[in-house]
Amino acid sequence: MRFTLVLVISLFLLGAAASHATAQTNPPKETALERFLRYAKIDTQSREDAPTVPSTQKQFNLARLLEKELKELGAENVRISEFCIVYAKVPGNLTDNSKAPVIGFLAHMDTSDAVSGANVNPIIHKNYQGGDIVLPNDKTQVISVAKNPTLKEMIGDDIITADGTTLLGSDDKSGVAEIMTMIDTLRQNPRIKHGTIAIAFTPDEEVGGGIDKFEVENFGAKFAYTVDGEELGEISNETWSAKTATVTFKGKSTHPGTAKGIMINAMYALADYLSRFPQNMLPETTAGRVGFVHPYAGVADVEESTLKILLRDFEVDGLNAKERLLRRMVRLTQRRFPKVKISIEVKENYKNMKEVLKDYPQLTDNAIEAARRAGLKPTIKPIRGGTDGSNLTFRGLPCPNLFTGGMNFHGKLEFNSRRGLEKTTETLLNLVQIFAENSRP
Repeated sequence: MRFTLVLVISLFLLGAAASHATAQTNPPKETALERFLRYAKIDTQSREDAPTVPSTQKQFNLARLLEKELKELGAENVRISEFCIVYAKVPGNLTDNSKAPVIGFLAHMDTSDAVSGANVNPIIHKNYQGGDIVLPNDKTQVISVAKNPTLKEMIGDDIITADGTTLLGSDDKSGVAEIMTMIDTLRQNPRIKHGTIAIAFTPDEEVGGGIDKFEVENFGAKFAYTVDGEELGEISNETWSAKTATVTFKGKSTHPGTAKGIMINAMYALADYLSRFPQNMLPETTAGRVGFVHPYAGVADVEESTLKILLRDFEVDGLNAKERLLRRMVRLTQRRFPKVKISIEVKENYKNMKEVLKDYPQLTDNAIEAARRAGLKPTIKPIRGGTDGSNLTFRGLPCPNLFTGGMNFHGKLEFNSRRGLEKTTETLLNLVQIFAENSRP
């Protein structure tokens, strides 16, 4: 009797494993790599401080392409909002779809305005065999093994870079490609069981503001995931709490030939203020869970100079302490330059989403299991940054962040790989199956 029971259990487990292994027998019509290469060539760079959403109209070019492709893949309720947000639904194929929660997946279409996103020329370094990667159109741009130790784990992979003159756009067109390939794979393999899936592609994630226009209620998902992270296996249920400060220095301009006793040069006060930033509190000197203050943009002019500063910390108390520091620096500079009028404005951007996600541990647990099924070693890593999910989590749509396989975002040394794109797509497919499995009675 015992032998029979063991045999039955063994056969059941083998059958379950075989079912999981053979469910995805038909490949998608287009691979994640092929999709990514197409999307990367479309300039969707966003622009900070633009008065409109989207901040650049060229983001509609990718949005319209995705709308067309989603319809071709059988998605329903496909539309583009006036704010360039692409929405769609993939119908579930369960006996009773109401038993499974509607799960959402999001990725953003825009690229950072830190480096040019025009005329991107993706290059595939096939069968990488180790060593530094010199980008061909600017040989000073080198992806070194010393600074990118993950390269040691990518021997034999096909690595994708730009040519050294632009960013690649893996942030976050890799996420877009992976979600689209997941949909394609589900269409080719109706045996893969899943509930209804909500899809959204958003603009202006890099400059903020776009996600404010997101229709949470109409999206219809109970939970969601942004696919906007980096190294394979990294799952994030925590982000910075973030603020942005703008410091304004007002002086007085006049003709320099007759400026004595009249001119008040605001640039000197700006320079003094910049000199007061603690060296151990800058992004280039901090890592892990240590927050920072980052003066990242400004205008130097006699009449009026401005400085923009990012404040980041995983703890609200730490974030507030950084704001107090910046305000104290204003007072000190004001004492030294009493004729310059100095003001500071601080705006809250987003909060650490862990404050909400701690109440939904199943979202992280399911993502961990999905990555394991893809043969990856999942890790929980807080994001030294933010995602659209930060905003959505506090608006009632709990939204952890998943990896894309990409690295070195926002710069010319950005890269991803064939395996990165494929394994992320496989993880997404596993994830929708896990939610379907957990909905069974």
